[in-house]
Amino acid sequence: MSRIGKKPIPLPAGVKVAVNACMVVVESGQNKLSYTHRPEVAVKVDDAAKSVVVERHGDGRTAKAMHGLTRALIANMVTGVTSGFNKDLEINGVGWGATVQGNKIALNIGYADTRTLSIPAGVTVEVQGSRIKIKGADKQAVGQMAARIRSQRPPEPYNAKGIKYVDERIIRKAGKALAGGGA
Repeated sequence: MSRIGKKPIPLPAGVKVAVNACMVVVESGQNKLSYTHRPEVAVKVDDAAKSVVVERHGDGRTAKAMHGLTRALIANMVTGVTSGFNKDLEINGVGWGATVQGNKIALNIGYADTRTLSIPAGVTVEVQGSRIKIKGADKQAVGQMAARIRSQRPPEPYNAKGIKYVDERIIRKAGKALAGGGA
């Protein structure tokens, strides 16, 4: 049995979970997330213990896989609606920067044109100097937005120029060495 799957998910005060067939809706305040789980598992809300329990039907390979996954996704939804998720990116390059224009972010990162990406609903992006802060209740949407921004100019190992996560460590490489003699 899945060790993660059998742990109940505690519900903090103010979080409401509604289960309707295979649809799970988690809401707190203005934040509301929904997830449709697979039929191999069942989600139940225990009001007395103020927790959510995920149980699986059978011992098939898919049921075992979905047991822990469903529990982890619902736990991330509870965390997202209460405290939210954030990712911080850093732009390294002379004259490089970013600006937020409505629901789009414009990246000026050394190309001839300005790269423009749309910001999905439920995600907020802030630019402070060379840092980009991405916040939201949906962990997947926040991570996907950060990955899309980083993919526009990933950090390169020679000069460490590019867009990187703040806690990311870039392993530097030595450039070409000049030959000894040569004509």
